[in-house]
Amino acid sequence: MPEAMIHVIGGGLAGAEAAWRIARAGLRCTLSEMRPAKSTNAHQTALFAELVCSNSLKSDAENTASWLLKHELRRLDSLAMRAAAEARVPGGHALTVDRDRFAAAVTAALESEPLIDIRREEVREIPAEGIVIVATGPLTSGALAADIARRTGSERLYFYDSISPIVDAATVNRAIAFAASRYEKSLDSSADYLNCPFTRDEYYAFVEALLAAESAPAHIPEDQEIHQGRIPFFEACLPIEEIARRGPDTLRFGPMKPVGLTDPRTGRRPFAVVQLRQEDQRAGSYNLVGFQNHMTFPAQKRVFSMIPGLENAVFLRYGQMHRNTYINGPELLTPTLQLKTDARVFFAGQISGVEGYVESIATGLLAGRWAAALAEGHQPEPMPRATALGSLCHYISAADPRHYQPANIAFDLLPAFDDEAQARFRKDRKARHAEICRRAIAAMDAHLEVHV
Repeated sequence: MPEAMIHVIGGGLAGAEAAWRIARAGLRCTLSEMRPAKSTNAHQTALFAELVCSNSLKSDAENTASWLLKHELRRLDSLAMRAAAEARVPGGHALTVDRDRFAAAVTAALESEPLIDIRREEVREIPAEGIVIVATGPLTSGALAADIARRTGSERLYFYDSISPIVDAATVNRAIAFAASRYEKSLDSSADYLNCPFTRDEYYAFVEALLAAESAPAHIPEDQEIHQGRIPFFEACLPIEEIARRGPDTLRFGPMKPVGLTDPRTGRRPFAVVQLRQEDQRAGSYNLVGFQNHMTFPAQKRVFSMIPGLENAVFLRYGQMHRNTYINGPELLTPTLQLKTDARVFFAGQISGVEGYVESIATGLLAGRWAAALAEGHQPEPMPRATALGSLCHYISAADPRHYQPANIAFDLLPAFDDEAQARFRKDRKARHAEICRRAIAAMDAHLEVHV
């Protein structure tokens, strides 16, 4: 079999998965990653597949949309899913991992693969020859983003995203913060979260301080729009101060909702709660779930120390906001993630217009699979529309380009039932979701019988 010229740009979740998939097909590829020669405002290591925003790969509860996507990835022997199994930490129904162990496992696999030529260098433009997978993620370098914009005719390639703070577990006041999962649900029947309970007065004082807190300054001139009310935030990952501005009770019906929890000190449900999720396998640190923000570090220390149980907490990392780069997929990409104007170029990961770790892994795996097929002289074959993988790529390539925004996997992206099935499942959501998953798995099995 002749060697193929395939270049994967970016060593995040999508790029790592793509390179691994190409090597599994028996083909050589080059994997370029600019770190550590050139880092970003969000990354802290030079490891491949570093998880920046949180350590959760979302729900692993059977018959959820997130579980279905992970199930399909496991069927395709995803490298990231293997690494997640090795690095797993308690997280209730969520698949949560020790970030360092996860990234180290992916890095070790890639570095030990002789068919992958790793180059630690910045790629400033899409190569003019060969098959290319652009998987540079939400923090694409300015030079490459400019080249992509020039090639695609795109004026805007970004929105804003944020990351949550992390605290030292030993500094959390366990006399106040209590261990519990919502409704006592957990895959291993343990209490996987620490919960910081608020009284009514404590909650409203916290919201008042949050709204008065100082915002972090813009890092680059273009980011002045943050302070001019023109921030294109991704709706599913809003900074908490943005949520609080929508109304004083918005947070306690969002990331601070207390439902399904009972404070053992009072025997009652708290007025609001902040949940802390284990960050590493030794339980040495916890992240504040859903507490991404754009406050200055001193403001974060002052405001978050008002959280009951975190009065004396030591913050190992404060929250930050950063740019997320992505293209308008429906205008530019085919259902196999190829540029409509240049079929040798694939886009994968968040730059293609998906949101979330698992979604990035999924598009990386598929881009690698399709790039390998193209290199061998075959036409890339889309995944069945009934699958989560197929529906995710359908959204990327077929959504309304005028209102396109990155999306997580959701059952709404999968094909609708016919009228008869709609009537049958209208009042039974669990049964409806189970049937969607059954159809997806059957479609995946049928596809893999023909396309190995």
